[in-house]
Amino acid sequence: MKKSVILSILSVFLITIFLGGCGSKDQTTLNVYNWGDYIDSSVIKQFEKETGIKVNYDTFATNEEMYVKINKGNASYDIAIPSDYMIEKMIKEGLVEKIDFNNIPNYQYIEDRFKNLEFDPTNEYSVPYMWGTLGILYNKKMVDEPVDSWDILWNPKYEKQILMLDSQRDSLAVALKKLNYSMNSTNDAELEAAKNALIEQRPLVLAYVGDEVKDKMIGEEAALAVVWGGDAVTMHRENPDLEYVIPKEGTNLFVDSIVIPSTAKHKAEAEKFIDFLCRTDIAFKNTDYIGYSTPHMEARKQLDPELANSPIAYPEPEDLENAEIFIDLGTYIEQYNRVWTEIKSH
Repeated sequence: MKKSVILSILSVFLITIFLGGCGSKDQTTLNVYNWGDYIDSSVIKQFEKETGIKVNYDTFATNEEMYVKINKGNASYDIAIPSDYMIEKMIKEGLVEKIDFNNIPNYQYIEDRFKNLEFDPTNEYSVPYMWGTLGILYNKKMVDEPVDSWDILWNPKYEKQILMLDSQRDSLAVALKKLNYSMNSTNDAELEAAKNALIEQRPLVLAYVGDEVKDKMIGEEAALAVVWGGDAVTMHRENPDLEYVIPKEGTNLFVDSIVIPSTAKHKAEAEKFIDFLCRTDIAFKNTDYIGYSTPHMEARKQLDPELANSPIAYPEPEDLENAEIFIDLGTYIEQYNRVWTEIKSH
């Protein structure tokens, strides 16, 4: 009798240890680093539910902020979603891993025009996520003249009614394009002219902003703003008086893509996440929610025709004739850093 009691107690003890061990098994956590307001949160929940992989999601406001954090190695991210020129820089510096495309079968749905781009010519390190343009958003009730040039952002008539992006490359691109220079200029005189133009403009600018531009323009706190096309789609939905244009001098055509940082600890799970984002239903859910343009051909077909054919989200080829993709400027970026500091100090 005593022996059977001891055996029963021992059995319960062993079962408890076994079950406790199963319950304490570490759950894989995928660390994702993305722009603010750049994913449908239900997509993350769906991925966690389908795979059992937990997602830790952090956001950044600029490519430069993202680069500094990854380059310093202060945080180990498994996924990051930078823009073209920053991906080129990260590839050169060994900050991203090659992707095993055998694990990304849904890559087949990415349009060919978004492959073999200059920042990743052999399609080894990145998978396109969203794309778009830089332009001017204006309120039709507050602006009663044609908006077709970057010049309007220097019109004294709109003093303290102009919002600029708190982003070095984008704001300098506006000034460079206004002056009919390349937004990738490495000419000292051209960069100095762009700097002086932005310093001249400073008294007219209400603020340099990030994501808060949406609330400010929807709430009619300003008449004009430099914005990305995808955000313009969202703002136009909320306030139909807001219109978006790509200036005639040309603009930036950007492609934000998914990469795996070299410090990633969960490469297999990262590739699973990339393939998940490239799945048609998920790509559709994301682009429909965010408003940015998708490179996923099947997802675009499922969009409401009003959005799928929107000149804001999907401009005609002629609207992009003078568009440029940002490139990595190498060490010359130090000159951009210098003039940006001088601009912001005024």
